[in-house]
Amino acid sequence: MAFGRLERAKGSEPMSDINVTPLVDVMLVLVVIFIITAPLLASSIRLDLPKTDAARQDDAPKSVTVVVDKAGQAFFNDNPVTQEQLGMALREAARTNPATEVQLRADQGVSYGRVVEVMGEAQKAGLNRIGFVADTPPAPAAPAAAASG
Repeated sequence: MAFGRLERAKGSEPMSDINVTPLVDVMLVLVVIFIITAPLLASSIRLDLPKTDAARQDDAPKSVTVVVDKAGQAFFNDNPVTQEQLGMALREAARTNPATEVQLRADQGVSYGRVVEVMGEAQKAGLNRIGFVADTPPAPAAPAAAASG
């Protein structure tokens, strides 16, 4: 037989699996469209608000730093002060901006009573936002025995 094989080669069979790649692509495009248009739909009321200097918001809330060293000496914004001067400075800060935050930095060796006195001065001045500043502990050193073993 000079014509080769008489058997017919099998043609391509129909694919029985679903190709989900185009479906995923379309869904991602729709999600992006919804993410972009959702904020636009939420604020559909257009207003031309009046302008006034009284409605101006501060850029950032003001804060003052109060430091108590190991000896119990108080510092207001890095300036040494007595207890009376600290109270006056805190009252002035509260008068200027009632939302002023007091960042309290106290040494570990300071007695709890001294820290409470400083907090009391801040609260008497009308400053109730008090934040305690602390350092992060040092990272543990890698054991040298594990590296050589």
